[in-house]
Formats: sequence, structure tokens, C-alpha cells
Amino acid sequence: LLMEQANHHLRSLNRRYELTCRSGSLAILVRDLEMGGEERAASTLSGGETFLISLSLALGLASLNNEKFNMETLFIDEGFGSLSEECLSSVMNALENLHATGRRVGIISHVASLRERIPAQIQVLRTGSSASLVKTTNSNSFF
Repeated sequence: LLMEQANHHLRSLNRRYELTCRSGSLAILVRDLEMGGEERAASTLSGGETFLISLSLALGLASLNNEKFNMETLFIDEGFGSLSEECLSSVMNALENLHATGRRVGIISHVASLRERIPAQIQVLRTGSSASLVKTTNSNSFF
């Protein structure tokens, strides 16, 4: 079920890839549809590809919410810097759609272009060699 949900999200981010499990194990393989369906180990993925796969799995896990397992908030830490502008836009659209369903999405990143798309922010600004300042926007929710 997790793989089905992750593949659903992955298709909305990038139609080139599909996740599958190695027969008889829990190993996740990435099927590259532009390379004739070749299956690749996660260790062969680029930084951007790894981010997309990880995000798809996290979104798939968040999709499995029920009364016994409830995930209202999802934090995503880094990886945005490894994405092309087009891919970054697709990822942000997917996260905005997730937020629209009532989920909170927290993004931890240094990518400046994300600031334009995220209205609620917590910024940690260095003020000296061992001091910092926390700055927030006026919104009371993540994303």
C-alpha cells in the first residue's frame, strides 16, 4: 500500500520513475521508464532523484493516515537545492496540494526561491559568531 501511494505522488512529481520492491525482500528499486524500465538501486540515484524518491515515500506514508496512524504534520529537510527550477515547481505544487488537504508541511531549506512561495516562515539569522536571531512571519501555521 505504501508503494502504491508513493508511486501516486511520484507520478505527480515526475513521470519518469516508478518504485518497486525487489522480489523476496524489502529493498526498494527505482524503475526508470525513460530507460526501457531499467530497475536501479537507490545508491545509483543523483541528489535530485534521491530527493524526489524520498519525498514520494514521505508523501505516501502521510497518505496512509487512519484512526490508528495519524500524521498531520510533515517536515522535509533539505534536498531542494539539488532540484531544477521545473522540478522545484512541481514539488512545491505537490506540497501546496497536500497542505490544502489540511496537512501541515514544514520545510527546512536554504533555497531563497522557496521564500516567495511559503507565506509562514521561521528564519534563523546569524547575528554573530555564536549568536542568532529567530524571525517569524505573522502566520500561525506551517506552510
